Amino acid sequence: MLYVGAILVIAAIVIIGLWSAKNKDEKYDNSRSANFGLVAGALIGTLVGGSSTIGTAQLAYSYGFSAWWFTLGGGIGVLLLALVFAEPLYKSGANTLSDIFSRKFGRKSGVLSAVLSSIGTFLSFVAQIISGTALIMSISRLNYLQAIILVALLMIVYVYWGGSLALGYGGLAKTVLLSASVLMCGSLAVMECGGFHGLWTNELLPHEQYMNLFARGFAVDAGAGMSLVIGVITTQSYIGAILMARSVEETRKGALLTAIIVPIMGIASIFVGMYMHIYYPGIETKMALPMFIIEKMPPLAAGIMLSSLLIAVTGTGAGLSFGMASVIYRNIYKQFRPETSDRESKRIIQTILLCIIIGGSLLCYVNLGGYILNWSFLSMGLRGAVSFCPLIAALFCKKQIEERYALASMISGALFTFIGKFVLPSNIDPVFLGILASFAVMGIGSIKKT
Repeated sequence: MLYVGAILVIAAIVIIGLWSAKNKDEKYDNSRSANFGLVAGALIGTLVGGSSTIGTAQLAYSYGFSAWWFTLGGGIGVLLLALVFAEPLYKSGANTLSDIFSRKFGRKSGVLSAVLSSIGTFLSFVAQIISGTALIMSISRLNYLQAIILVALLMIVYVYWGGSLALGYGGLAKTVLLSASVLMCGSLAVMECGGFHGLWTNELLPHEQYMNLFARGFAVDAGAGMSLVIGVITTQSYIGAILMARSVEETRKGALLTAIIVPIMGIASIFVGMYMHIYYPGIETKMALPMFIIEKMPPLAAGIMLSSLLIAVTGTGAGLSFGMASVIYRNIYKQFRPETSDRESKRIIQTILLCIIIGGSLLCYVNLGGYILNWSFLSMGLRGAVSFCPLIAALFCKKQIEERYALASMISGALFTFIGKFVLPSNIDPVFLGILASFAVMGIGSIKKT
């Protein structure tokens, strides 16, 4: 019965993706026609994946509420993106960050931001493959390589024929299934522990570690939260979802719905991680949520929940890969071949998508370890360090800044984030250093220009 439930959900999501492709001619554009539900579906479909569920339960297994920063920061980031940045993004007439930078600073800044941001996004994409592989191996007899191949194939099916609105429709369906699944798991975990009082008073969950938002250290967790906020604001997948809407009002409604749902799902995943720490000590931490579902749910329900998680992982990976492909095509490929037919454009974007998915799968095969959320925090922080300051300057600064300062700001943000990883104490997130360097360079540029 477990496999019956899994097959039913996967088949339903595939049908939705194919149906949305059949009923949408312009699959790979950013046509502004979506309502707030589709915007929320696209945002949640990209934000809620392996990191928000499996990765959050994994980190909560060891640190409790410190694991909330991914979903909490993501919700705050989406809300700020809609409330503060949506209107100037609409007015800019651009479809990507690189478009904005190219128009404001010059073509080189657009290309550089595309390259550096894609590297950061790729790290998050690999984290989704790792999550999906762990999930598949927990419910099947597939080996590591076979599980990677299956995850990659599911991502291809999910996004290849559906385009951005397929992510929205798929996100809507996935949101209902996944929200119900994670909330049921979180509720059951709380009840099994004797309610909130039982969790609060359990001696295996010391308050200073498990009930503390800053259990890993204030600078580490505050940096993680900041990484999510600025990472969401500067990631093409989320900007693309925002620009799908037919109006700023629809965008803000969708973002508000996302900002409510995503943190709640994070809390539910945290409860599962804490429950597993109490009753299943010594397990591989990334298996906390899948194992809870297998152990505590009826087979049919478990199959539905596990396949919903798998779709969440593949949907997020598909959204990230689609965003990267869009950036690479519009801001790198078209710089050298501006005259491209619609049919050729579709073929090129599909080829880029395939290369991204294959590349991520190969990197995953190296068997990267550590907490899934650490990869996601680094990914978001890197993207934010590269683009956050230039984006603020491009959208809100009326004074023209020379392109060389924009280029130096992007390079400094990325470089000092990596340097900080090695020179700063382990209790300080390197994103602080990257952001500081980026703002310093752009500040000098704004003063120098007369």
